Amino acid sequence: MTEDVLRWLQAWYARHCDGDWEHSWGVRIETLDNPGWHVKIDLAGTSLEGRPFTDVVEMRSEWDWVECRVEDDAFRGYGGAGTLTEILEIFRSWAESGPK
Repeated sequence: MTEDVLRWLQAWYARHCDGDWEHSWGVRIETLDNPGWHVKIDLAGTSLEGRPFTDVVEMRSEWDWVECRVEDDAFRGYGGAGTLTEILEIFRSWAESGPK
C-alpha cells in the first residue's frame, strides 16, 4: 500500500505542474523531533482549494498518533514516526471524495 499511495501522490503532483504552479506550491514531507512527520500539501490552484475538510485526530498512544487539517490553503498532516503512509492515505481519501 505504501508504494501505491506514493505513486498516487506523484501523479497528483505531476497533474498540477503546469510550468507555474510548481514554482510557488508543492508537497513537503519533513520529520519532527518528537519523532514524527509533518506533511504539507499546497491546495492553492488545485480543485481541492476551498473544499471542506473534517479534521482528523487519532491519539492512539504517545508514539502512535495522527492529526490532519486544512488551513491556509494547505493540507497539513502530522503524526508519529510510523504514520506517514496513514497521513498520505487520509489526504488521498479526501482528495478522491466529493466533487472534482
